[in-house]
Amino acid sequence: MNTSPVSDLFGHPRGLYICFATEMWERFSFYGMKYLLLLYLTKYHLLSDIDGLAVLGSYASLVYGMPVIGGLIADRYLGVRKAVVLGGTFLVMGHIGMAFEGHPAIASTGGVQRDEGALQLLFLSLALIVVGVGFLKPNISAVVGKLYATNDPRRDAGFTIFYMGINTGAFVATLLCGWLGETYGWRYGFGAAGVGMLLGLVIFLWGQRFLEGHGNPPYPQEIRTRFGPITLEQWLYVASVVAVILVWQLIQFNAAVGAALNIVSVGILGWLVWFLARRCDKQARGRMIALVILIVFSVVFWSLFEQAAGSMTLYADRVTDRTLFGVTFTASQFGAAGALFIILLAPAFALLWTRLGARHREPSTPIKFALGIAQAGLGFGALLVGAHFPDEAGRVSAWWLILAYLLHTTGELCLSPVGLSAVTKLAVPSVVGIMMGTWFLATAYSSWVAARLAQLTSGRAGQGIVSQLEGFNTLFGHLMLAGLIAAAILFLATPLLRRLMAGVR
Repeated sequence: MNTSPVSDLFGHPRGLYICFATEMWERFSFYGMKYLLLLYLTKYHLLSDIDGLAVLGSYASLVYGMPVIGGLIADRYLGVRKAVVLGGTFLVMGHIGMAFEGHPAIASTGGVQRDEGALQLLFLSLALIVVGVGFLKPNISAVVGKLYATNDPRRDAGFTIFYMGINTGAFVATLLCGWLGETYGWRYGFGAAGVGMLLGLVIFLWGQRFLEGHGNPPYPQEIRTRFGPITLEQWLYVASVVAVILVWQLIQFNAAVGAALNIVSVGILGWLVWFLARRCDKQARGRMIALVILIVFSVVFWSLFEQAAGSMTLYADRVTDRTLFGVTFTASQFGAAGALFIILLAPAFALLWTRLGARHREPSTPIKFALGIAQAGLGFGALLVGAHFPDEAGRVSAWWLILAYLLHTTGELCLSPVGLSAVTKLAVPSVVGIMMGTWFLATAYSSWVAARLAQLTSGRAGQGIVSQLEGFNTLFGHLMLAGLIAAAILFLATPLLRRLMAGVR
């Protein structure tokens, strides 16, 4: 590996900045449409809240679950470079497709007349994005890791720079695309997201020479082997297109996505029981059980956290006074708050854990999980408090929504990076990849659960502000209690979990 200073830029491999820019624009495209999607479905195509949230839940579940498959295919066959290019191409096609609105739906006494062709194009575009993210997201991170030797002291700093790219893209995209989409037309918001992804793909292709040869197929001769009329590599591309078609249909059937998640979860649970009984000694078994418990509790956190693009976006749109500092923001732009708080607070949390660790006072992993879940619950508590102080029009100040996002972000910083670290520390080395996939499967499952929970507010859609606010308060009250109760249970279980973890913090 070439790590000489000549090839570096500002003390890091030049390839880092190629990956930074690629991922920044990929996240720009992803978040640029994420917070617009539900509003677009319910306000332009006039889907009911229940149907709109079902689509959002299916999409989010699949987009968080697909990277497990995309990562495996890249590791075993394509290599990360080809996988990133394939994923980026699908993403560009998906975002361009979303820019075609079709005719707006028309509500009449006879029902709602929708442009079904435009809706099918939308679902196909979402499927392209799902598969595209599956190939790009896990593999661009892998390239960053390959640019550094295992013991390179710059490694953590490099990933920090990369992580800032993710959140910079998310922050800028949510503000810009949200403003364009809700102010000038949905196609402009979605189109801007597509332009961003195209820039990311161009930068990655242009910067290949700076990646130092990393990311090539692990067995180049194998993927050139012919099976019938085409090579294995070409068969993988055909399978990717088939996957797009399957996801296109799945997105439209939320119950089928839930059933698939349940089947996969039961399968993994069965494998875990067998593995714990047959392949683990006492210490390894205890650590794996502790990890599974933490993953289960992560479902609670992400089910609360993923309300951001669902119920919290509807809350911003329907019952919030969106004026801050004399500027009126669109509902989707409030999704930028989370990314902004990550950018501002992530360095502070990293420093906090380091200093507490130096004094032997750093909280254990279960305590950090409990703190994260509690803060997610308290975020909804902030919205409940704010609901008691509406303005003359019955709307709630946007500052309460900002406070909720702040609490959710501090909760994320307590749980998300700690959870990824816990997987690598607690899992048996031979199954770290499977357990990491299980972690992301839990996130996917949480997105499906989050959408189902948000549907509790749907019965009041279209009613007055007071009635809608009551519906949100009912949901947020349940979510707050769920978060606080789960955090309390985990806090009380911490002594047991620490014994199972056998010295791992």
